[in-house]
Amino acid sequence: MADTDHRAMVQFGESTVRLAEIARQSGHAAEAVSELWPLVARLEARVEDGHTERDVLHLLARARVGLGVALGNVLPEERLSTAARWTAKSLDLVQYFEEPALTSYALRMHGNELRKARLVGAAVERLGRAAALAPDNDSRAAALPLLARAAGALGNAELFDRVMRETEDLLTSVDHTSLFNPFSLHEIRLRGLIATGQVDTAIRLVEHSPVLTTTVAPQWRVIELVTVAHVQLLADDRGGAEESLDVAVQEAVVQRLPHQLQRIMRTATGRLLEIHDTAAQALDRMRCEMAA
Repeated sequence: MADTDHRAMVQFGESTVRLAEIARQSGHAAEAVSELWPLVARLEARVEDGHTERDVLHLLARARVGLGVALGNVLPEERLSTAARWTAKSLDLVQYFEEPALTSYALRMHGNELRKARLVGAAVERLGRAAALAPDNDSRAAALPLLARAAGALGNAELFDRVMRETEDLLTSVDHTSLFNPFSLHEIRLRGLIATGQVDTAIRLVEHSPVLTTTVAPQWRVIELVTVAHVQLLADDRGGAEESLDVAVQEAVVQRLPHQLQRIMRTATGRLLEIHDTAAQALDRMRCEMAA
């Protein structure tokens, strides 16, 4: 009977992790958190009781990563370190399995949460290791865009340009995903160009965004709109920036993305007061809901 219960729990957990990832990439990160939180608590309680079966530890490692990444979508900036802590908790477990694909996955997710928590140097180190450990082109393609973004945030133009070139070389040889696709890579390029002082190039490229397809996760549309607005303001296109940010606010509210509302507020500060205030009010409502 115990073996049957164990198998059922693992099968249920596998389904939960898989469905939570689908929910997160479909713009429902809050639902992913709601599904993963009790699963992680149950698995950790089992491990604390001395049940350290290999399949349970493997599942727990992936559930911790999934929970951390989902939290990274729904938490405001001042609480993003919580998301990074959850992804970090997976690393001790994945090292035990010595599986390059799993280790690369955990490192790239943790590295991205470190970047969002503004621990950029550590993020570049983890993401560089994730790319180096990637066992195939698909895994490498999953790590490189995040490494490019972190390199840009660090202001390392040489690393950013090199990683973007390699990423573009892979576009024609691997399947596109919610992260690895022309639309998302265009946004990563724009933001990295601004961060590394290549503003003129960003302004030239801003109007050449690839077509939005169903492959792209909904939150990437919001991310891209904020980045485009930033470039538009640098090009003195105030009207275009206002239009981009207006749509971004609406979408960020629907998808419950407080971090993107904070990006909107920073972008609009001193230039687009009404947009700033609308985003701030929406963020206050989200904070109240989270506190409740």
